[in-house]
Amino acid sequence: MYIGLDLGTSGLKAVLIDDAQTILAEATAPLEAVRPEPGWSEQAPATWLDAADAAMRALKDQTSLDAVRGIGLSGQMHGATLLDENDEVLRPCILWNDTRSAVEAAELDADPKFRALTGNIVFPGFTAPKLVWVARHEPEIFAKVKRVLLPKDYLRLWLTGEAVAEMSDAAGTSWLDVAKRDWSDDLLAATGLSRENMPRLVEGSEVSGVLRGELASRWGLPSGVVVAGGGGDNAASAVGVGVVKAGDAFVSLGTSGVLFAASDAYQPDAATAVHTFCHALPGTWHQMGVILAAADALNWYAKSVGQPAAKLTEGLGALQAPSQTLFLPYLGGERTPHNDANIRGAFLHLDHATDQAAMTRAVLEGVTFALRDNYDALTSTGTQINRLIAVGGGSKSDYWVQAIATSLGIPVELPVAGDFGGAFGAARLGLMAATGAGVEVATIPQIARTIEPDLALIDSFAEAHTRYRASYNALKGLK
Repeated sequence: MYIGLDLGTSGLKAVLIDDAQTILAEATAPLEAVRPEPGWSEQAPATWLDAADAAMRALKDQTSLDAVRGIGLSGQMHGATLLDENDEVLRPCILWNDTRSAVEAAELDADPKFRALTGNIVFPGFTAPKLVWVARHEPEIFAKVKRVLLPKDYLRLWLTGEAVAEMSDAAGTSWLDVAKRDWSDDLLAATGLSRENMPRLVEGSEVSGVLRGELASRWGLPSGVVVAGGGGDNAASAVGVGVVKAGDAFVSLGTSGVLFAASDAYQPDAATAVHTFCHALPGTWHQMGVILAAADALNWYAKSVGQPAAKLTEGLGALQAPSQTLFLPYLGGERTPHNDANIRGAFLHLDHATDQAAMTRAVLEGVTFALRDNYDALTSTGTQINRLIAVGGGSKSDYWVQAIATSLGIPVELPVAGDFGGAFGAARLGLMAATGAGVEVATIPQIARTIEPDLALIDSFAEAHTRYRASYNALKGLK
């Protein structure tokens, strides 16, 4: 048996799989972020340990864990967990969705070596600018910092006693030389740190340590259970859905939207605001476009009109050509391709004929066009997408999935019902670490059906996307 632990922002999920990768048990424990100031987002790392303990105890209550051989970790990226010389937490972790370090991020991004070595823009959510912010605003804390860990790696420290990170998560710090898959001494020095402040690095499928005996006894696990390097949440999800080879990609229609493509080459283009990170498997990278509101945009609209989101989408019928009405889904700014924290959402070209169904279609189309922006950004770097799998709650809408297929000009595959997310991918990485297996175990799940583009509507969607892009340019900078 193998366990995957996925440390998210709103909860920790645990799954237990067997050698055949059948899910035998699963459990979740809730978490909450605290926002002490506008734009801030923090969590107490102690709550992660409590959540992991609760989830593991829940697995133990469902079945015996005496056959477990490996544990894999997945987690929310970019968080700054600051420890002193005794590995005691110095302050609450500053999370990925905290924007307090926007000034510091812009300053680091203006230094050419950051993009040159990391292949990415220095976003405010990344880890390095947070440490510069702490140095400026909490110098007494910064002076005590001995070690900086990402959230799942603090969990690992508790599980194993080892301070270790892996490549996919480390790539989101702005301290990793992503081509060399190693910490950059120059980038660390630019933020007042050194390699001594960083955990050692392993690949996601490698052994990072062994579960402490005390915890093994508490949860009914045997001695010698190995803990894999694991992966950042999206890289682990890609392992879970089998997107591990060049040409394969997935689109996630969750709260946010992600277009994730595996690559066997490092081919960054930071100016596109595409994330170019190491994958959770050796010798593999990935590119990722991120939009901040996908299903979140539909849920916002559904709440505004007092209807369940599923009810709004289920009655739309066959895919239609986009109308003149446009929706820009920038409810909290946008990441790819604009890197614009100030832009906000909008409905455009409303008229007397615009009814609820038309506005619902416009919301789905707006998210679709934002994903088309991501597709254009990824493919402009040379990345090819030959196979696209849809996951996330929004993929339950055939109308939405066909709109995406039509806008991108690619068939979209829908897996059979099941959980192929970060926890499942982490369990696969735990299997690899424990058995020495490789990429061959990260298979694509059984596909239930494929939704084809509507060839008759491709030109209409292309024209509407052109208007969508022009609308962003017209609204940018307006207060």
